[in-house]
Amino acid sequence: MTKSEQNRVLAWRLRVIREASDAPRNVAQTCRHFGLSRQTFYKWQARYKAHGDAGLCDRARVPLRSPRATPREVISKIIYLRQRYHFGPGRIKDYLQRFHQVKIACSSVHRILLRHGMNRLPANLKHRAAGRAWKRYEKAQPGHRLQLDVKFLERIPGTGKRLYQFTAIDDCTRIRVLKIYDACNQTSAIRFVDEVIRRLPFRVLVIQTHNGAEFQSRFHWHLETQDIRHVYIRPRTPHLNGKVERSHRVDEQEFYQLLDKDGITDNIHLFNDKLREWEDYYNYHRPHGALDGQTPYERLLAKTTASLSAES
Repeated sequence: MTKSEQNRVLAWRLRVIREASDAPRNVAQTCRHFGLSRQTFYKWQARYKAHGDAGLCDRARVPLRSPRATPREVISKIIYLRQRYHFGPGRIKDYLQRFHQVKIACSSVHRILLRHGMNRLPANLKHRAAGRAWKRYEKAQPGHRLQLDVKFLERIPGTGKRLYQFTAIDDCTRIRVLKIYDACNQTSAIRFVDEVIRRLPFRVLVIQTHNGAEFQSRFHWHLETQDIRHVYIRPRTPHLNGKVERSHRVDEQEFYQLLDKDGITDNIHLFNDKLREWEDYYNYHRPHGALDGQTPYERLLAKTTASLSAES
């Protein structure tokens, strides 16, 4: 109710009370004239005698006690996750359940965000509808296809040098391997893919990359000698590497924007240690929206269990 509407209601109630107090009208005639019950009139009259004009204003209609209301500490966690990480209701629900053992519905999270005026993200973080809707897919088994890409990091201040994050993500489980190099060439790509093959707990069959210079003939034949098929996506179609591209956006929002880079960017070993901590968190602890709230390693365990059950 707006301020002007409140003033009109207050003036009308004052008029009712004053009409009833003037002779020769009595309370019953006044209530019949204005179309309200005597019980309501006496309620307004009592409030007017106790509090004056302020007593005739509408009071809050919320209950005095709400035993099933969301606790304040949970609301503060919801607001923190929204402000700090720009998580949506579904992601907030998953985080509260996994890390705080709090079960809350997405609709409840949305209502809390709406109540605090935080239901809309900043303009630069809003979802942009694509020209056509892409159908989500994933491979049936771990290792059937890996997507590889390189994320160009910001230049090191005062040196002009640039670091490069090589990323590999499994199409089925979303398990990732990350490593930072100081050069973006085929030598770095070969060293990285050897580490990926060594660290992943399953055999890799296909590796998919874009057509960049770091993934050309030396890299291609290196994979062929290890009995791994190498496929290129079509030129100018980064959406075909959508899983690794989307993971780079997560890196930017949840790792690099929150990372204190002082003393790290000029030490690639220390930088890789921090990146390995983030990789472990992503693989083992971070709930994934596309995996229905599971972590990548939980999805790997589920796929492995299902495969063993089918064989037995």
